[in-house]
Amino acid sequence: MLSEQILKELLDFVEASGDLRVYDIHKEGTILSDAVYANELEAFIEMHHSSSFSERLFQHIDERGLTDASVYKKAGVDRKLFSKIRSLPDYKPSKRTVVALCLSMKLSEEDTVEMLNAAGFSLSNNDRFDLVIQFCLEKEIHDMDEVNQALYSLGLKPL
Repeated sequence: MLSEQILKELLDFVEASGDLRVYDIHKEGTILSDAVYANELEAFIEMHHSSSFSERLFQHIDERGLTDASVYKKAGVDRKLFSKIRSLPDYKPSKRTVVALCLSMKLSEEDTVEMLNAAGFSLSNNDRFDLVIQFCLEKEIHDMDEVNQALYSLGLKPL
């Protein structure tokens, strides 16, 4: 159970992050100019491509000496979904699933951000869900029930 002090700090943290703003990103125009050639694009991708979410997930599991079953059960992830993550290297789970798996392995904030990036997500400072997750990571709160309580306390859907 989260203490009243932690809940107050959570509320202060979220409120201190400022107003939510929405920006229109729909602009016409070409994304790539004619100066960008296919081979340059391929070279760029080759140079900057990193490990997939799946590769990183199983690397963390192995490094920590955990079992697949203990991780997906603690995260509240279905065995079939976890099997899909294992068997399809390019599969991208939902942001909530990534967060739950990271919490179940007690990853640091840095490692969690890295895992989210590998799945194509980030933690932003203008989303209440993201701010709650950031707060919990900063306070090293990895217990799923406590994180869900923090989300629920702000009227957000639990993991």
